[in-house]
Amino acid sequence: MDLRRKDKLLKLKIKNQGNAKLNDAIDSLIDDIQKANWKTKKDITIDRPDADCVHSDGFYFFDINIHRTMILIVFDDNEATIIWTGSHDDYDLTFRGNKRTIANWLRKQGLVKK
Repeated sequence: MDLRRKDKLLKLKIKNQGNAKLNDAIDSLIDDIQKANWKTKKDITIDRPDADCVHSDGFYFFDINIHRTMILIVFDDNEATIIWTGSHDDYDLTFRGNKRTIANWLRKQGLVKK
């Protein structure tokens, strides 16, 4: 699978250079996505049990160590795009932990219409 906007994850690694567990988790996530041939939601959650589908258009949060990274999975083009990264505290501030707030944020970003 093609991983777009990987620079966001690499920037997160640089910001957290001293956190070996997080850096290993980021590398593992990148590797898993690039090797993936996911066709269904079930495929994703089998390979990555930390994946949480937060919108029916294919948006997932992945828990990696103490951070959450939002990934847009586009099945038709066999690509994934990183659209948000942050700590769990950042996640709580931005999304308040509920899918309605996530959907509103996605709409404001022009990523979904409904």
